[in-house]
Amino acid sequence: MPIFFQQQINENTRLGIWKIEETEEFFKGNVPLHREVTHPHKRLQHLAGRFLLQFLFPDFPYQLIEIADTRKPFLPDEQYHFSISHCGDYAAAIVSKNQRVGIDIEIPVEKIGKIMYKFLSASEHELFNLVQGLKSNTAIMNFNEPTILWSAKEAVFKWYGDGGVDFRREIQLRKQYETTKTIDCFFSKNKTDLTIYYHLFDGLVLAWIVN
Repeated sequence: MPIFFQQQINENTRLGIWKIEETEEFFKGNVPLHREVTHPHKRLQHLAGRFLLQFLFPDFPYQLIEIADTRKPFLPDEQYHFSISHCGDYAAAIVSKNQRVGIDIEIPVEKIGKIMYKFLSASEHELFNLVQGLKSNTAIMNFNEPTILWSAKEAVFKWYGDGGVDFRREIQLRKQYETTKTIDCFFSKNKTDLTIYYHLFDGLVLAWIVN
């Protein structure tokens, strides 16, 4: 069973990463396809993400999932709060019985370092000591750091769920703690202090929020 990573956050919240090695037929036998996805690999990611929901909580009601105007999937009665992300051959999901959640998974690539100006404010560039995808105190290309910051903001966006977020202005990253793998954040759109958690794997970055 290709569960790549899983964590019990608290008694009501679990997250996991699934490494996709199965065929589409495997997932279709277990998971309903809630929207038309034409690209074969994206369809496989879509199915794997939803399969993971029931892997984390076996009584998760697939059949009740609806899609909001913002394209966020949700359960109308909020029996569970959940968030899904995927990249490459990986799908990630976080599910909670009583807290709003958000998750993002990314593969560190050069492109993220090149577009930091689009999602990081000038103060964040200075705070995190970043210059054009490089940590300014090293001469070695390091895409992990900008990917962590991008993934952190994506997790906030998914946690919020209502769209219309200015990443540079409204998701304000304040401080990173490498020992605990957390980032302090202030989400100015609804004036909320958040703690973003992240985990680094070999060639993979995961970020999530439970609040």
